[in-house]
Amino acid sequence: QVQLVESGGGLVQPGGSLRLSCAASGSIFSVYTMGWYRQAPGKQRELVAIITSGETTNYADSVKGRFTISRVNDKNTVYLQMDSLKPEDTAVYYCNAKLLARNYWGKGTLVTVSS
Repeated sequence: QVQLVESGGGLVQPGGSLRLSCAASGSIFSVYTMGWYRQAPGKQRELVAIITSGETTNYADSVKGRFTISRVNDKNTVYLQMDSLKPEDTAVYYCNAKLLARNYWGKGTLVTVSS
């Protein structure tokens, strides 16, 4: 079992920045592929970014060049640095941990981009 707790969401103006954190506990963090997903009102959950155990990263086209995912295995934490935020980035952001058939989710943190 892996427990995931997100933090760092909030209200930010367009063009601003936020850093989300996801603290993991309960298993060997370093072997998991970690990801950030988001779900906007009335839309399906979508992938934002992932980082593998080998620190290979992949991003949704909509966030490339603006968001950066990273992990610190010693702290069992994955981060999402979000810069140049746009109103369309408004969503609940969820942390995900995946290893083979194991798939875990956090409860999410709300990010609102508005003036």
